[in-house]
Amino acid sequence: MQSPAARAPDTIAAIATAPGRGGVGVVRVSGAALSAFAQALCGREPQPRRAHFTRFADAAGQAIDEGILLYFPAPASFTGEDVVELQGHGGPVVMQLLLERCLELGARLAEPGEFTRRAFLNGKLDLAQAEGVADLIEASTAAAARSALRSLSGKFSEEVRRIVDALIDLRMLVEATLDFPEEEIEFLERARALPRLEGIRSELEGLLDRARQGALLRSGLNVVLVGAPNVGKSSLLNRLAGEERAIVTDIAGTTRDALRETIQIEGIPLHIIDTAGLRDTADTVERIGIERTWREIERADVILRLVEADASDEVVGDTIDTRLPAGAVRVTVVNKIDLGDGQAAREDDAGRVRLRLSARTGAGIELLRAELLRIAGWHAHGEDVILARERHLQALREALAHVAAAAEQCAALELFAEELRLAQESLGEITGEFTADDLLGVIFSRFCIGK
Repeated sequence: MQSPAARAPDTIAAIATAPGRGGVGVVRVSGAALSAFAQALCGREPQPRRAHFTRFADAAGQAIDEGILLYFPAPASFTGEDVVELQGHGGPVVMQLLLERCLELGARLAEPGEFTRRAFLNGKLDLAQAEGVADLIEASTAAAARSALRSLSGKFSEEVRRIVDALIDLRMLVEATLDFPEEEIEFLERARALPRLEGIRSELEGLLDRARQGALLRSGLNVVLVGAPNVGKSSLLNRLAGEERAIVTDIAGTTRDALRETIQIEGIPLHIIDTAGLRDTADTVERIGIERTWREIERADVILRLVEADASDEVVGDTIDTRLPAGAVRVTVVNKIDLGDGQAAREDDAGRVRLRLSARTGAGIELLRAELLRIAGWHAHGEDVILARERHLQALREALAHVAAAAEQCAALELFAEELRLAQESLGEITGEFTADDLLGVIFSRFCIGK
């Protein structure tokens, strides 16, 4: 982690509350020596960490608004710098006037994520905790929010550091042994180096597994419903959503555009996309809808290809199947079993899954939910799931690969030690111990302004 000497000297300001109208709005300011800055706004010297009810004044001394001013001197603040928060009435005009007054006093407009970036640079948060801030704001499910809060509180970082500490201990042992080459193997056996390495690998595998589950909580799956007209795609969307989200009629081509609905199964967000029925048509609007259907299919994680239980559209369905992309998981959903004497069932023929269900009655819907969870690779972890990003997963995979390589190099201790060092470096990228500045720029640019 970078030292406090990297602290940025200038003062930044931004509206920290969401755009629009609200009862309260917040303007946040961070920089050096902000006591005089706060005094210019409220007309008196602020007391640290005390709420001051005041009138915020413009350059001419005229009141802009009245509200609460809070002053947090460095280093006891979110960013590690002096921080001033102005809590006023949450109208967009009032907030803009307060922000403009802060800019007049010498602040500049903060970039996206700059407050949290300063907290990281000043040692208030590590990088995984900083990303937890953004993940908590963006969480789309209660499970994702709880997981993000655990990362923000440092639980993920603590587990990473525990593994790093174990790697450091093993590295110290191995590198000390390098000075006595004639005793290398015997010394490592007495120190149980390989069992300790296996313990590290086991911990990494468990952490990676929980991180994969967290990645599902964070991003979910895109599930696209495809098929010929009138096979029940909109009915299935409504059944999964638990309400009438799509118009259902007996008229072919009713759905003209993609309709998105996000549902939750075991806390995992599933983005269900109902699409226009695939067929040849002379209708210009319907044809545009079908073109959009194929674009959605290209971005799908899972494709549910619907056919009717009487198999009358299997030829059309097979034609559709030949055009589906190879990368997405495909499941054939045989709908309308209620029209015959069919039973809900899951059939697996050499990995090609068919689900028999009725979107109208709900028979077999639980089979579909279970299948989507299986495809996602979800299994319950309780409250210890880690809301991981792709870069976290990549770092854990690399660390695990280096640990596995180390186990194969026990007869060449120089290579053994190097693989341990590389594993430690990979894990350090998660917390920001080894992180390039350009990566930091990418990470924090995705934050909202004011955070």
